[in-house]
Amino acid sequence: MEQLKKASNVITYFSKGDVAFSVCMTSINTLLAPILTPAITYLLLRTTANVDVSAMFISILQIILVPIILGFIMNHFFHKLTQKLVVVLPMVSTIAICMIIATVVSHNVSKIYTSGALILIIVVLHNTLGYLCGFSLGKLLKLNSSKTKALSIEIGMQNSGLATSLAGTVFPQLAMATVPGAIFSVWHNISGAILAGLYRKVMNETK
Repeated sequence: MEQLKKASNVITYFSKGDVAFSVCMTSINTLLAPILTPAITYLLLRTTANVDVSAMFISILQIILVPIILGFIMNHFFHKLTQKLVVVLPMVSTIAICMIIATVVSHNVSKIYTSGALILIIVVLHNTLGYLCGFSLGKLLKLNSSKTKALSIEIGMQNSGLATSLAGTVFPQLAMATVPGAIFSVWHNISGAILAGLYRKVMNETK
């Protein structure tokens, strides 16, 4: 499970939420993404944009599942080597994501100046509603505090790296397609850190 950690799992840990529950949800999201993401995108955009479902499916497999499968294979056959590399790999991953974001922003800087404020507002609303929906669902299902926090963070924080890469691959004709994902990459880490601090102070564990 260690290979499947993402930002939401780290923020859940900082918030004193249920990390195991968070990693479990991340794993399920990862397995369902190749099927549900193309299907939902097609249903929502089929009347306004040309969605190549098969290309999106293949792209998600390449971006998410193939690296995970290769990671498991590497860890199985070269366990000693991977244990040495695991110290630096999170840093490599972070640098790679930052480079993607920097590239997207630099290529669209003029468009961001004109419509960046609107995109930022939408991104903030999307992120905030995700947190609220997750929190409300946790309360509705009568989950304890640690699981409610994990659910809230998991729904609110999305795989923005996948969104940015996928938008550039599937919608190359849309110049601004990658910008929301890039902005979300920055924003959800800021909001997640703030939310983790609030959850640590406000929500006490209840069995």
